[in-house]
Amino acid sequence: MSSISSASPRLPLRRTLAVLLGALVVLAGLAAAPARAGEAGTLATPNFKAPYPCGQKWTYSHHSAEVRRALDFVRADGGTTAGTPVLASAAGTATRHYQAGGAGNYIVIDHGGGWKTYYFHLAAFSVASGSWVAQGQQIGTTGSTGHSSGAHIHYEQLYNGVGQNIRINGSALAYPGSYHQYYLTSDNGCGGGTSFMTWGSGVRVRADAYLSSPVVTSLAGPTRVTVVCQKQGDTVNAEGYTNNWWSKLRDQGGFISNIYIAHPDARLPGVPVC
Repeated sequence: MSSISSASPRLPLRRTLAVLLGALVVLAGLAAAPARAGEAGTLATPNFKAPYPCGQKWTYSHHSAEVRRALDFVRADGGTTAGTPVLASAAGTATRHYQAGGAGNYIVIDHGGGWKTYYFHLAAFSVASGSWVAQGQQIGTTGSTGHSSGAHIHYEQLYNGVGQNIRINGSALAYPGSYHQYYLTSDNGCGGGTSFMTWGSGVRVRADAYLSSPVVTSLAGPTRVTVVCQKQGDTVNAEGYTNNWWSKLRDQGGFISNIYIAHPDARLPGVPVC
C-alpha cells in the first residue's frame, strides 16, 4: 500500500503573492460595487426615523408614475399637514435647494458612507445650507412648493445616488398606491427632556422659535409639557414679564415662549440650547 503525504504542497513565493493580490482586487471590487435600485449597499445603514415629530401619526403612499423610490407622507392624527415641522431622519450635513417645476424648496442631508435623504416641497427652511443637523432636528416646515397638489412630505433615501426602498427604524415600509392603507407613528426626537407646567389658556405652540411662523396647535389651560431644548427668538411681553427664549416641546413638535412656563424671566435652568 502506498502512503499519501498529508502535507500541503508549497507554492512559490511569487505565485503566493499573486494569488493574495488577486483576492484583494476581487474583494475591493465587491466593496465598490454600486447598489442596485431598491437595495442597500454593503456599508451600515443609518437608523433612519420618520421625518416628522414624535408621537404624530401619518399615512403614506407612492405614486405609480413616480420613478424615484419615494414615499409621500400626510398627517392622519387630526393635525394639519401644512406647517408641521419636518425633521432630519438621521444626523448629517444639510444643504438647501430649489426647483420651481418639481421639488420646490427641498433639503438634502448627507449622512456619510454614501447615504443621503431628500425632503421635497418645504414651505420654509429652518437650517442654513451646509449646517450639521442632529437626528430629530427641525430642518423645515411641510408645504406644497414646486410641482405639488397639496401639502405633504416627499421623502427619499439614497445610497451612492441610487434610490432605496425606504426603511424606518430598520423596518421596510410598504409602497401603497393610495393613502390610509398604511400608517406610521413617529418616535423621532422623543428622547430626553425636562418637565414643566404652562400657565393660562390658549398657549400657542409654533413650528419654530419665531412669532411669524405658523401656529401648529395650542395648549388649553395649565398643561405639563416636556422641554427638549431652548433657543432665542422674538421677544414676548405678557403678564408683566419679558422673554426672548423659546422652548422646544418633545410631544407637541413645536416651540412655545418660555414666558408661558412658570413666568420665567430668561432661560429655563438645566435645559440645553437647541
